[in-house]
Amino acid sequence: MNIEELREYCLQKPGATEGLPFGEDTLVFKVGEKIFLLTSISQGDRFNAKCDPELAVELRERYTEVKPGYHMNKKLWNTIHMDGSLTTRQLHEMIDHSYEQVFNGLPKKVQEEIGRS
Repeated sequence: MNIEELREYCLQKPGATEGLPFGEDTLVFKVGEKIFLLTSISQGDRFNAKCDPELAVELRERYTEVKPGYHMNKKLWNTIHMDGSLTTRQLHEMIDHSYEQVFNGLPKKVQEEIGRS
């Protein structure tokens, strides 16, 4: 998976938006104004994704490509390297999980608005 495929996949999520709130190199994806994924445009070979704390540890133990979130809360975020060792399906599952973690934490009213759009 490359950065363009990552971008396309993230933007397919209901209510997903993209922006550069931290400068021109950090591409940020949000749902309901909450971040669910960040990536460096210049590096483009990894991304940060939110994760359930127990699953975060499990993924780090299982895959060398999954590390504690760089510059993030290491309990809730992982940095996932897209160097070809993880399958596209595995990467999609991690992105889906991150999106769901953030979406499910949104107020019900916001969830409903996103669901109707």
